[in-house]
Amino acid sequence: MRRITFFLITYLLSLSASFAEVRLPRFFSDNMVLQQQTECNLWGTADKGKTVKITTSWNQRSYQVKVDQNGQFEVKVQTLQAGGPYEISFNDGKSLTLHNILIGEVWICSGQSNMEMQMKGFKQQPVEGTTEELLRCKDSQLRLFTVKRHVSLTPEYDVTGQWSEANSASVRDFSATAYYFGRALRFTLDVPVGLIVTAWGGSACEAWMKADWLRVFPKVQQTITEADVKKLEQRCPTALFNGQLHPLIGYTMKGAIWYQGEDNVPRYDYYAPLLKTMVEGWRSEWRQGDFPFYYCQIAPYDYSLIDWKDSQYLREQQAKAETMIPNARMAVLMDAGLEYGIHPRKKRQAGERLALLALANTYDVKGLPEFASYKEVTFQNDTAVVAFDRSKEWVYFEHGTTSNNFEVAGSDKVFHPATKVWVSRNRVYITCDAVRQPVAVRYAFKDWADGDLMHDGLPVSSFRTDNW
Repeated sequence: MRRITFFLITYLLSLSASFAEVRLPRFFSDNMVLQQQTECNLWGTADKGKTVKITTSWNQRSYQVKVDQNGQFEVKVQTLQAGGPYEISFNDGKSLTLHNILIGEVWICSGQSNMEMQMKGFKQQPVEGTTEELLRCKDSQLRLFTVKRHVSLTPEYDVTGQWSEANSASVRDFSATAYYFGRALRFTLDVPVGLIVTAWGGSACEAWMKADWLRVFPKVQQTITEADVKKLEQRCPTALFNGQLHPLIGYTMKGAIWYQGEDNVPRYDYYAPLLKTMVEGWRSEWRQGDFPFYYCQIAPYDYSLIDWKDSQYLREQQAKAETMIPNARMAVLMDAGLEYGIHPRKKRQAGERLALLALANTYDVKGLPEFASYKEVTFQNDTAVVAFDRSKEWVYFEHGTTSNNFEVAGSDKVFHPATKVWVSRNRVYITCDAVRQPVAVRYAFKDWADGDLMHDGLPVSSFRTDNW
């Protein structure tokens, strides 16, 4: 792990005042959760040359590590099956003990405003069901950590934030999407869960990436200055990777969830390879192999309200990314948007659908529903027939036996609303009086649409069969 800046800053402070004690990044603290049944990374600083003794109460095992010339130390501690509370003590002549530690499942939760959006909502933008949830959210086995907003031109090595047990006060100020994700894991797995949220509203995907990774994207600004960081903040390439993600790299976890893309709508054309590069970069830095990465497809919204358009192409890129990134899956939110608001109220759907993906694909929980996806289209005279993958339970329409979300085009490439739409098994049949020989079909392929094509209780993504 590369913790040089954190260690050097702390070490330089010691030159003026010898502290002769262990210091840890803020996310190693009381109430934290460690990933179960693995070797967890711990690191910190102390006086150079000293030996730090680390003792874990769950197995009474002790580790000794020498502090190097930069005043830094690193150690891996073995964790057992989920449980707690436990303690970890650090002693270099002066003792430091962390209390109320749980062992369970740890997830990183990142993205922009729809991940950051707290249970209390934004001003005049509520989260659906908050009042009821705050009355029943108390859970000492669910632990929450929110990284404070911070941008930086260079990599940081610590963050501002603290671990809290889930209760009405802590949940109210915590990410709603992440909370519902964690609550579902807690209920189904019955183990402690730790959630670390590092998000910032309006942030660009490019901001969560290292400069080296962005060099293959010529449309991305390549030279970043301190002035750029101050001016663009969360939209500045590399600024959030340096300020809010880099400090966490190495914290042993199970996987990551992601809800971002709205800021990239005007740059949709390369989002799929961009996201792929970001995920590959995170995985390379974390050194935990191809850890699970589950993400939300952005929800429908009338982007003309902010003078943007064509978010359907960004949603298409997100669907494409699912086929490009190993061990990654997309949660569809076509039925959970808000026509006049870019911050949908239905955060329970977002969090629980991410949890469905994690439970089915990472934890191998059986019997859960699955997102169907567009497979292919064939044409039978005047009728388009659309087929789907992962659709063993067959598709259907949420509000009846037909849908107004389909369009058809002929060889002139002009789309017209479908005249008749119906379902048989896992096929959708579409005809249009204005198009006698159809060659292309689109479903909900616009900024705003109230998605109604469903499979097994879950929405199907918007799609198009053409590449025009």
